[in-house]
Amino acid sequence: MKNNAETPPDEVRFIVDHNVGKLARWLRMMGYDTLLFTGGDDSRMVSRAAREGRVILTRDRGIMQRRLVTSGRLRAMLISSEEPPQQMRQVINTLKLDCRFQPFSRCLECNHPLAERSPEEVRELVPPYVFKTQSQYMACPACGRIYWRGTHWEAMTRMLNELCDKPDEQ
Repeated sequence: MKNNAETPPDEVRFIVDHNVGKLARWLRMMGYDTLLFTGGDDSRMVSRAAREGRVILTRDRGIMQRRLVTSGRLRAMLISSEEPPQQMRQVINTLKLDCRFQPFSRCLECNHPLAERSPEEVRELVPPYVFKTQSQYMACPACGRIYWRGTHWEAMTRMLNELCDKPDEQ
């Protein structure tokens, strides 16, 4: 398996099935390289996971019965809950994830690593109030999304801290 230069070799990387898609955003918020699979052909997801050394997160029992998974050559986790907070607790607890919070490291939408931007670089790209009240910005070089530490970020931080403080509650 080739190592991506942006990903340390010992770091867990994920591919999240569309049926547990909200996990992708939460794992990206934690700083984990996480792809969201939205295609209809599960074989493509399984092949990509195997090729890139990713752990599959899914609610699809059929994926768990595939030979690559049952033989142990491919890691996959059957997510038991329909509720995202319980799904995150299951992933954190089962995989013993480093419960870190690395905001502004990956785009929540497309998974690309983010790049720091100066206030002047984003002046025309953010609302005037945000420009007046924020001094740190990150941007996605792939999709152009701009991030800053606003109230949404604060809410995500609280939720993630709660999940990490009580990882065994399911």
